[in-house]
Amino acid sequence: MREAEGPNVRESEGPNALGAEGPNVRQAGVSSMPGVGVVVSVNVGRSRPMAGIGKAVERSAIDKRPMAGPVQVGVTGLDGDEQADRVNHGGLREAVYAYAEEDLQHFSELLDRPLRPGQFGENVTTRGVAVSSAIVGEVWRVGTTVLEVCGPRIPCRTFQVWMEEPQWVRRFTAEARPGAYLRVMNPGVIEAGDQVQIEHRPDHGLTVADVFRAFTTDRSQLAVLARHPGIPQRLRDDARRRLARS
Repeated sequence: MREAEGPNVRESEGPNALGAEGPNVRQAGVSSMPGVGVVVSVNVGRSRPMAGIGKAVERSAIDKRPMAGPVQVGVTGLDGDEQADRVNHGGLREAVYAYAEEDLQHFSELLDRPLRPGQFGENVTTRGVAVSSAIVGEVWRVGTTVLEVCGPRIPCRTFQVWMEEPQWVRRFTAEARPGAYLRVMNPGVIEAGDQVQIEHRPDHGLTVADVFRAFTTDRSQLAVLARHPGIPQRLRDDARRRLARS
């Protein structure tokens, strides 16, 4: 599969939504249908050496780049994508990482620098979907792929080094816009311009951002999370482990 020279999305006039000058980052059209967003770009990355992490040069695949054309999505992730740190990243419930273009725009303004699709290491950049406000357990149909919202991304030191911003992990955490990890329920194909259709939304009301805050800035909510009857057992267990360590 060939890496695109730029995001494979439809072009719009004027500056792109991420703060870069000119139309180099093209824009996909947004559907007006209720509950529907759009894929801005599909991004993959290969593991490569990354200096500045601890005492040694380690490897990371956080540098995701938009791909031209359709990308196959299997139960372990996107074709051509890698996770260098299999201990802390990847797995069936972290097979795909989604991030909203609107949240990239927020950080672009906060940092006063352009942020491109894939900049945060996301596999799927969306528009029109409040990714961090998604309900845990939501089911999305994206292209021919069916995905389940599993939980938030917790920022790590690799993210800090990659962004080259002072106190980046703390700043990212404070904004509570973590994006969502997704499980692949039905493999398929995703490409820029595909609709993101929310097919199921649980009624427990717990969002990705709620879980993120409980795991990071508001640990008083861990006890609530640990006994919440409407969320997956794995999240309750994770909350209990974090409580035991606190």
